[in-house]
Amino acid sequence: MKAAVGDRLIVEGTHGGDVRRIGVITELRHPDGSPPYLVRWVDDERESLVFPGPDARVVTKQDRDAAFAAL
Repeated sequence: MKAAVGDRLIVEGTHGGDVRRIGVITELRHPDGSPPYLVRWVDDERESLVFPGPDARVVTKQDRDAAFAAL
């Protein structure tokens, strides 16, 4: 997994009561874009250091822009 500052980190809920979390990557710890990432969560504005698991994916700014342009 590779990311850049400003990309979105989407973490899907894996259990029945879990909800999807969406965060903005605010800081990289490695210059190659590999985890961990400092993430500001959209729902509560808190920041945390995240080591993404298999339930997580990165949505880049380019992917978001392309999706909006297609609308």
